[in-house]
Amino acid sequence: MSTADRVEEAPWQAGLHSLRALFLPGLVLQGAAVAVVLAYYFVPAMADLFAQLGHWQAAGGYAFSAVSTAVCGGLLPFLFLRLNPATRAANPWPMVAFFMLFWAWKGAEVDLWYRILSRIYGDGNDAGTVVRKVLTDQFGFNPFYAAPVGNLCFAWKDAGFRWAPVWENLRAGRWYYRSVLPVLIAVWFLWIPVTACVYSLPSPLQMPLFNIVLCFWSMLFSHLTARQNLRRA
Repeated sequence: MSTADRVEEAPWQAGLHSLRALFLPGLVLQGAAVAVVLAYYFVPAMADLFAQLGHWQAAGGYAFSAVSTAVCGGLLPFLFLRLNPATRAANPWPMVAFFMLFWAWKGAEVDLWYRILSRIYGDGNDAGTVVRKVLTDQFGFNPFYAAPVGNLCFAWKDAGFRWAPVWENLRAGRWYYRSVLPVLIAVWFLWIPVTACVYSLPSPLQMPLFNIVLCFWSMLFSHLTARQNLRRA
């Protein structure tokens, strides 16, 4: 069957396909994020641990965010992919450099984004502030910048670090509809509750909670982009 004859999968169908496979893990990750928030506010025995995490984040700044995110979003998920026989061949050892550099950049970027939101909306953890931050994050920053840029980077990686196939896909039309929207549908399911938990914590603890969930998100993103490449093959 030629490319022209294929029935294009609607973005919500592609997103729901991934949601079905990742629904229970997603609930577990959301539950873990909620547990961290509850532990911070209601478990005094955890106070020293949270204080230490906050100290490391505040003292390390962007460098700490970059390194911790490179490990959580890059190194650990890559090792998981290498240990999985189904994904080992597509993830040779040199690929770890891409994963770690990409997520180091994203760690510093997300740290900056959280600081911008704090400057705009304040550092409060009340419901109104949290809701405004979540809406700006998930329906502004994410669809207009984070999701499309991340998709392009992973498409470049999956194309053997060649821009020609990526550009060809862009020129084919409706790129956002075909490639980005399916990711957003699945990601909104996970990250809307998680970002609500993130913004419920003090600023120095927001990046550490972000990184707790990041291993799952990195694997999710790889799963979605790999599936899109198979459909286009």
